Amino acid sequence: MKVFRSARLFILAALLCIVPASSFAGVFISINIAPPVLPVYVQPPCPYDGYLWTPGYWAYGEFGYYWVPGAWVPAPQPGYLWTPPYWGWEGGHYLFHDGYWGLHVGYYGGVNYGFGFMGIGFVGGEWRGGHFAYNTAVVNVNRTVIHNTYVNETIVHNTTIVNNSHVAYSGGPGGIQHQPTAEERTAMTEHHVAPTPVQQQHIQAAAKDPQQRFSANQGKPATVAAAKPLTAPVHTQPAAAANHSAPAAHTAAAPASHTAAAPASHTAAAPTVHTAAAPASHPAPAPASHTAPAPASHPQAESRPAPAAASHPAPAPQSRPAPESRPAPQSHPAPQSHPASKPSGGEKPHGRGR
Repeated sequence: MKVFRSARLFILAALLCIVPASSFAGVFISINIAPPVLPVYVQPPCPYDGYLWTPGYWAYGEFGYYWVPGAWVPAPQPGYLWTPPYWGWEGGHYLFHDGYWGLHVGYYGGVNYGFGFMGIGFVGGEWRGGHFAYNTAVVNVNRTVIHNTYVNETIVHNTTIVNNSHVAYSGGPGGIQHQPTAEERTAMTEHHVAPTPVQQQHIQAAAKDPQQRFSANQGKPATVAAAKPLTAPVHTQPAAAANHSAPAAHTAAAPASHTAAAPASHTAAAPTVHTAAAPASHPAPAPASHTAPAPASHPQAESRPAPAAASHPAPAPQSRPAPESRPAPQSHPAPQSHPASKPSGGEKPHGRGR
């Protein structure tokens, strides 16, 4: 039975890949088990202007029903509204209709999800000149950030389908009995946009969370509504690029702190960081070994032969002890000619140090 169910889900997923975005409100899952009732929860406040509420719903996966938390989501573009998914009883089975974005809210089975989705259309707000105005009669917003609000309770009462039993499907035995209105039928034929990538990741995360499965929570999911809005996913590639640029800046502490975390996400980044840091560690001691002994080995040569003594720290004093005890080098021009010829030879040690 489990193999048959997995094969059926695989076929449905394959069909999902070939369905165009303009007709995204197709049927993708058909089962003979009714979805659980909708849980009751409090909507978190909308934190940013232009974010729209996507109500939570029961989805179906490999392990049965699981709850996708409601969340505030940025609209794909100004003017677009969200039509939530729903389950409908058709031909003796429960069929899942996925949600979509469009210029108007379409039919979602008359399911009262609350927070503006009262069963018919959407009354939680409207677009006004490129900005979204929120109807605070049914939605919760952060008033310190969002100021474009209004209150309209009349439209809420006119579009509300009473659902005291919190049924999560339309039609069939015990389901919500609501046929599409003329406006909803028109919206169903318009151009539709599939859920955004961040929404799809949100759904996948819920499917992988055992606490969201009905078999584990018995209708009381651990997360009913997302506490934070859905934003763009965090990419790890820029962080890896920062790890590669740290050795180029010759900061010894930076590679030590970043290479410890790099292998967890990008194993290929670890060898690059180590090889770049190895050359940087060798040149540093080399200049210190050549420059430090030079002034310490010849304190007496500070008056005249300082450049020659610095370029040849060991041979110069040992090969000519006579000039130190005799005044002869001071009377002859020969000692003066040697410092003139040795700067050309003294450039070689500095060239190697570099």
